[in-house]
Amino acid sequence: MSILLFSLLSFIVGADAAAGQSPAAELLFVGDAMQHQAQLDQALAEGNGLNYDYSACFQLIAPDVMKADYAVCNLEVPLGGGPRYSGYPCFSAPDSYAEALRDAGFDLFLTANNHCLDSGDRAARRTLAALDSIGVDHIGTYHDALQRDSLIPFVKNVNGFRIGFLNYTYGTNGISPRDGMEVALIDRQRMAHEISRTRDAGAEILCVTIHWGIEYVLEENTAQRSLASFLADQGVDLIIGSHPHVVQPMEIIHNEKHRKDVLVVYSLGNFISNMKTTDTRGGALVKVRLQRDAEGKPSFTDASYDLLYCAKPTGPGSNYKVIPSALASTHVPEAEWEKWLMFQRSAQRLFDRRNINVSYIHATPDTLSVTK
Repeated sequence: MSILLFSLLSFIVGADAAAGQSPAAELLFVGDAMQHQAQLDQALAEGNGLNYDYSACFQLIAPDVMKADYAVCNLEVPLGGGPRYSGYPCFSAPDSYAEALRDAGFDLFLTANNHCLDSGDRAARRTLAALDSIGVDHIGTYHDALQRDSLIPFVKNVNGFRIGFLNYTYGTNGISPRDGMEVALIDRQRMAHEISRTRDAGAEILCVTIHWGIEYVLEENTAQRSLASFLADQGVDLIIGSHPHVVQPMEIIHNEKHRKDVLVVYSLGNFISNMKTTDTRGGALVKVRLQRDAEGKPSFTDASYDLLYCAKPTGPGSNYKVIPSALASTHVPEAEWEKWLMFQRSAQRLFDRRNINVSYIHATPDTLSVTK
């Protein structure tokens, strides 16, 4: 964008704010989009053995995702290109999986996670090409250092808000990148440099999405709290975590250095998976509202969450389905009702006890515009 055009946009936004017309934008985040072997087998069955069909997986959550101005998911599988695909421990999924997520309304795919190199550097690079081919944004892994430097900073204009996004992971399951492949790892010096570059590129809001924490533990640890404090001191506004496969607390903390509030979501849990234990059967969806004050200064003004449950297939013609809490009573299969309640109660107890200023979304079925 030219300096003249950016100045004009700033003037218009400031004029609207001064006139009492406060522009707003809604961001949406979900957790780990997994693809275990049972999910692959079911998708192939749904495609009659000819292709992998995920069309039913996100039907119930898609209306909510599409309402957001910009939606983000953690793609925790490489898109290996086939002809064979695999689940845990070394993931590889078909392109149609990413296409289904795109069609559900997701705009930004995070690729820096501990499984991004599961199928090797070739598959990791192919993932980037596949995401480009389906027209979605992606951050976290790069063909090489040159591409990383050219694509960072990544600043997205969302309803007039210039939002900088960064994505990092604690590691890659001991698999080292080869032939120059770049994975954005947690490195405080590098992170501070890229955060500064992103702010200098005009980002008004900074969002760091981060793969961290201990798997299956419902509480954040000291390392996560320390890193969150560090990021807040760098001027980050939103810190959105993944990796533990269970939800962890959310809080709005006040950073004295920058005199502003910072949202920290320690873990969103699973979005879709074939995991079986109570706390891994679902996750959280977080919505963040951005607004400008009378002087045109942007900030996030509200953060809220909903609970999501992943129901397993009930037989032929059925696939894994992500179900928002408002639709649980009509769409969670009877055989799984107690499991949904156990997940819901566990997550809600945690959030009621530990969340700070992040509220529950009391959605109703009619607000989601979905028919059974």
